[in-house]
Amino acid sequence: MDEARLSAYERRVLAEIEEELSADDHLARRMAGRRPSHRPRLPRPRITARGGLAATVLGTATLTLLVLAVATSAPALIWGFAAAWMMTLTLLLRLVVRWTRHRTGGGRTDA
Repeated sequence: MDEARLSAYERRVLAEIEEELSADDHLARRMAGRRPSHRPRLPRPRITARGGLAATVLGTATLTLLVLAVATSAPALIWGFAAAWMMTLTLLLRLVVRWTRHRTGGGRTDA
């Protein structure tokens, strides 16, 4: 990527702004103690045993509904299986996202 060239006027204005900012001791103290980060640090989500237990129970219910829906071809069981399957997939996806964030330190890079 090519660098943008500044005019003499823009360089002078930029130098004046830098001079004014460097003269502000309060601002310099505040900036010295900050971490170089583009976003605030958020608390890490905790992976709990409840999530795994809920996934196991919901997975078992989904499998039971699948077997019953195939055996009986009842529309209510088919729709029940579809709803349980979507909830199971959503829960598993959330658990995987939490697990990967926990494993990688909770950081995210924005491109």
